[in-house]
Amino acid sequence: MLLRRLARPLFASWFVAEGLDVVRHPAAHTADVRGALAMIQRRTGLEIPALSERQLTSVVQAHGVAIAGAGALLAAGRAPRTAALALAVLTAPLVVVNLPDKEADQRDKVLAKARRERFVRALAFTGGAILVGIDREGRPGVSWRMHDAWDRHKPTSDD
Repeated sequence: MLLRRLARPLFASWFVAEGLDVVRHPAAHTADVRGALAMIQRRTGLEIPALSERQLTSVVQAHGVAIAGAGALLAAGRAPRTAALALAVLTAPLVVVNLPDKEADQRDKVLAKARRERFVRALAFTGGAILVGIDREGRPGVSWRMHDAWDRHKPTSDD
């Protein structure tokens, strides 16, 4: 119990810091998203609707607010499982944005290394958020409780 009270805020601190950084300094993040969209379009051939710079910045900042908010909820211990699973879902786009791009990576090795580090970090935090999200703190899950209640209250053949 004490370990969870200490570990959750420590784990959530990265999400809060990352989310606030996106809200305060969206330009670099918007450029990363624009590059990722171009890479996805190049690789898949999908036609991705063009967004204005302001629209894309707004989407990036809203994503940052959502990450910071879910991180704050996790740190405070409010709906920790839901907050952690939300963080896992919200971190998945960071994995996509930081996917290795062979064309760009061949041109600039320093950017390639930074992208790889962000990719691995996003994967690690997504996995960590999933683990936190499925942690039941030693309590049975809703499914088990429903089956147990049914078993305790179902009519027996003696009734």
